[in-house]
Amino acid sequence: MTDPVEMLATLVGFDTTSSKSNLDLIHFVSDRLAEAGVEATVLPNADGSKANLFATIGPKQPGGICLSGHTDVVPVAGQPWDTDPFLLTDKDDGRLYGRGTCDMKAFPATALALLPEMLAKPLARPIHFAFSYDEEVGCRGAPEMIAEIGESLPKPSVVIIGEPTDMKVVSAHKGMWFFRTTVTGKEAHSSQMQSGVSAVMVASRLVAKLDEMVKERAAKGDFENGPGKGFTPPYTTIHVGQITGGTAPNIMARHAEFTCDVRNLPEDFPEDIQKEFEDWYTAEILPEMHAIDPATGIETVTENVVKGLSEDRESEAETFVRQITGDNDTHYVSYGTEAGQFQQAGMAAVVCGPGSIAQAHQPNEFIEKSQIAECEAFLRKVIARCRA
Repeated sequence: MTDPVEMLATLVGFDTTSSKSNLDLIHFVSDRLAEAGVEATVLPNADGSKANLFATIGPKQPGGICLSGHTDVVPVAGQPWDTDPFLLTDKDDGRLYGRGTCDMKAFPATALALLPEMLAKPLARPIHFAFSYDEEVGCRGAPEMIAEIGESLPKPSVVIIGEPTDMKVVSAHKGMWFFRTTVTGKEAHSSQMQSGVSAVMVASRLVAKLDEMVKERAAKGDFENGPGKGFTPPYTTIHVGQITGGTAPNIMARHAEFTCDVRNLPEDFPEDIQKEFEDWYTAEILPEMHAIDPATGIETVTENVVKGLSEDRESEAETFVRQITGDNDTHYVSYGTEAGQFQQAGMAAVVCGPGSIAQAHQPNEFIEKSQIAECEAFLRKVIARCRA
């Protein structure tokens, strides 16, 4: 199977929604590499339900180019799909439909399809594959693989994360910082509000404070010359995406909780945002709650941290990929990737891959066939440079 579209059809056929295992896909890739004489290292997670995969084509030595991508996809439940999301569908409109077509199975599919070309002649520099799990739920899988790079695995000098960028070179992206806040109130009849503490109403005040904090940042940012220049929006955002609580309309709620998603500029410190928030409610909200019942409380816990990618126009990754693509413009994105994790571990990284982020996570997700062809041409140039 040397056609990228055929390979993409195979990868899309694996339902690797993040809540499920990706092992069938990983074993398929491992077997395909083994058939070609390439040994893959499969790195399972703690309970063995999922795994990362790392493989080296060419000389087993440090340096070289790493082609990196995640194997998981977001859910399709509740979305109005016109076709089977796990069956690649060609509607003869220049597009290929299916979950993961653009985010982001087209990049590893194209790399795998070109494996015979990588092996046809000796490579002077190695090409590495790094395929991860659980990127869509907070980039949780890649750090376990990255921890082995430089130890039991060869360390690349350039990492290309093939997230959908329309094959443009993305130099920087925002980081992600998730925290969960739990409010413990005191039950009482809703007609006796003086006797209880409603966790739901306290949570609503806390969410309103976070909304106020992000509006303050939006109002005072130096968008023309500041660090947010190039990002859309050009400041660190704060968003509450989930909230639960309460048992009935006439009961003051004992429990409520919500999850906050901070998308920070690479130069910002999201932990400072969390601390500002905690300091505020400790001073302003907790005393009111404790005056009614000392057993009430508010607890905030950091759940996930993903580093942003900082621009480094002098890095080998920037130079290498820009020479191939001819793209010398500056592109920043506000979504997160695993690039910042590789960069933090001392590897030069950029984001460059086929497809548009506008199609990601959507019903009837698709990728333009022309994008796959462009990715194929790009990777052939990578192979040629690794032979030189």
